[in-house]
Amino acid sequence: METATPIPSSDDTQLAWPQVANPGLSAASRPEPAEPSEGELVLSNLRAQFRRYVVLPSEDALTAVTLWVAATHLQTAWQHAPRLAVVGPAKRCGKSRLLDVVTETVHDPLITVNASAAAVFRSITEAPPTLLVDEADTLFGSAKVAEKNEEMRGLLNAGHQRNRPTLRVSGPNHEVSKFPTFAMAALAGIGDLPDTIMDRSVVIRMRRRRPGEKVAEFRTVRDTPALHAVRDRLLAWLAPLHTTAMDLTPKMPVEDRAADTWEPLIAIADLAGGPWPEAARAACLAMTRHEAEQDQDHSALNIRLLADIRRAFASEGNPVVIRTGRLLGILNEDAESPWPEYSDKGLTPRGLQILLNDYGIRSANRRFPDGFQAKGFTRLQFTDAWARYCPEPAPAAEPMALPEPATSA
Repeated sequence: METATPIPSSDDTQLAWPQVANPGLSAASRPEPAEPSEGELVLSNLRAQFRRYVVLPSEDALTAVTLWVAATHLQTAWQHAPRLAVVGPAKRCGKSRLLDVVTETVHDPLITVNASAAAVFRSITEAPPTLLVDEADTLFGSAKVAEKNEEMRGLLNAGHQRNRPTLRVSGPNHEVSKFPTFAMAALAGIGDLPDTIMDRSVVIRMRRRRPGEKVAEFRTVRDTPALHAVRDRLLAWLAPLHTTAMDLTPKMPVEDRAADTWEPLIAIADLAGGPWPEAARAACLAMTRHEAEQDQDHSALNIRLLADIRRAFASEGNPVVIRTGRLLGILNEDAESPWPEYSDKGLTPRGLQILLNDYGIRSANRRFPDGFQAKGFTRLQFTDAWARYCPEPAPAAEPMALPEPATSA
């Protein structure tokens, strides 16, 4: 991957100004470089705090976490409450440390370790807190455990959108009461969270630090005052913009649920201005594309089959028609796919047909360029299913390296 071109800081811009002398322009009439807005400055400071304590997997992830934290301070302005899913393959990937910094900078943090679903939804009001769940794998890590916490999963799913209250019978008269569920939430754990939660999340896939990657030690008593100062500055910047934020309809680079989830982050970037709108959209495209690829790898076999058939056509030069035998040969030769072990003979013509039945795709006798007839499929048979169930992802934008806040000498 190519390295993103760094955006110069305001100090660098001033030193290089003007780059070329203009004989007809007096010094007094030369335009001055624009001063960064308060939003740009406070987001850059918040971003620097995350970089100090945590090694995030990419510049895009750093941008996303920064904007997600800022968005918690305007929760009541948003239609959707995106989740922040901080996941990693093993211990010591920095998940809990990231959650530590998030806790000290979000709006009204509510840590829910071992809390019941009933306790959580009774803590959510019309001015919602920010829910924080560490070790979420203890809630959803196995089918048996997840079954016991189905109510919590339902709450987290419902709370992604406004006007999805939970109903409970309460009081001596057993009256039905509505409890709001709308609240932004950050969850950290080993392995992926349930699909319905991941689908509503900005996903940060943490990794262990390599030798040489250094971060500052985090000490609560010593380090939280600086984080609280950034939090208070965020609130001071965003509180007067609440009405403006409610009226925003930012142009989104993605659609459907991904757009719902990312819209508050894009809106915060647009409110800040400067390099943030472009960086936010680049992060949105890159990270949603990566998650779409992850979903494809773990989706139902028939959708996986559609994607693999598209690759089979591509490997043959995208012919108009392909023999069933040749298609099966390509699929069964891929040792990393499920097809060689689909049965004791791999994926068979009958097995292929059963998987494709839901899409109305069937093999038929075809005439091939060599003059022979054989069972086969045309590429045109798959184009509608490909577009609906496994569309080609849009090209990823390069991550933007945002400027660090200037430090006083």
